[in-house]
Amino acid sequence: MPDSTSKDILVFIEQRQGVIKKASLEALSEAIRQSKSVGGTVMACLVCAESNNLLPGISSLQPNKIIIAQAEEYNDYATESYASALEAAIKQVSPKYVFAANTAMGKDLMPRVAARFRSPCVTDAVELAAEGSTLLAVKPMYSSKAYGKYSFNHSLAFITLRPNVFVMAEKSESANVPSETITCPSVPARAKVIETHAATGQKLELTEAPIIVSGGRGLKGPENWPILQALCDVLGAALGASRAVVDAGWIDHQHQVGQTGKTVSPQLYVACGVSGAIQHLAGMSSSKIIVAINNNPDAPIFKHATYGIVGDLFVIVPKLTEEIRKLKEQS
Repeated sequence: MPDSTSKDILVFIEQRQGVIKKASLEALSEAIRQSKSVGGTVMACLVCAESNNLLPGISSLQPNKIIIAQAEEYNDYATESYASALEAAIKQVSPKYVFAANTAMGKDLMPRVAARFRSPCVTDAVELAAEGSTLLAVKPMYSSKAYGKYSFNHSLAFITLRPNVFVMAEKSESANVPSETITCPSVPARAKVIETHAATGQKLELTEAPIIVSGGRGLKGPENWPILQALCDVLGAALGASRAVVDAGWIDHQHQVGQTGKTVSPQLYVACGVSGAIQHLAGMSSSKIIVAINNNPDAPIFKHATYGIVGDLFVIVPKLTEEIRKLKEQS
């Protein structure tokens, strides 16, 4: 059971198909930063079928220890087996806090494990603050109209961190981090992954992309997506969309940004023909820089934009794409 005197932080490291999620390394980086204020050690928990290729990426951030749960059944994510593995890791090291990225996996896994320990769980934290030897978690509420600050009065607390909000620490090539492999009971999964089919078209994972170009009804039709995709290509950006165009069938749901889509926090968010409904803003308002392109000067998006361009996106976006391409060729 958790140790009431512990100050340690355990970070669940998400991996899919043998690739560590960037958001997990951001969570690990933040854990290391916070440990300097609250004390304690930082441990990474890796659940996988094969760990050898994954360990260097984790060790480069220099946690104090890596806890490994390794078995063939962890090749694909299954809620029951992963939850049992994380539960076993927690019982092994007795941390005060358990961190994970606020991804689809993190949102499914963390509340389930928290319930097993009858412990609090705060999801989608955008800020952590030390108050003495304890941590406070801040998360947006009511479509980001307000922020809640949470303290914990339990010996164990679970927190998921929004991707792209917390800065990843610099990596060390010569890090040597001890690891410990734990034995977990085999849990029969009630649902099993038979095949994985990756969606085609999206070159970058939307929630992890540093730059996103989104389109709304101003595109006028699905035949005009190539205009935004060309801008994505020169910027190295992911393609996003508003709910209106997804509901209209112009693009797949995997691209949807907003309250009923994905929550993103890129360094740069370019909204093209997006009016800025509150549901859309809830999914992207934490972007560092917002550029809005819209022919309606009264569009709500301009109230939240860092830079706004009132004009025809069919004229502006191709010119912007061409100028960026010229700059990259010169550099």
